[in-house]
Amino acid sequence: MRRRKLAYGIMMGTCLTFIVLAWTVVRLYSTTAAIAMSVFAMIIPPFAAVVANWNIDRTDRRD
Repeated sequence: MRRRKLAYGIMMGTCLTFIVLAWTVVRLYSTTAAIAMSVFAMIIPPFAAVVANWNIDRTDRRD
């Protein structure tokens, strides 16, 4: 569970970083690059949700 939370946090942090950088720094140099970064950042959250919920129904107990 801890590994999944860490992966989710890293992925969402990356998403937030891309959005902030795209529209504060990169847009000053290239609007196209800023839009591309935003599109890439839009793709990350669904994958982060899948990672966070991977094998959620399995229990860690061994009977």
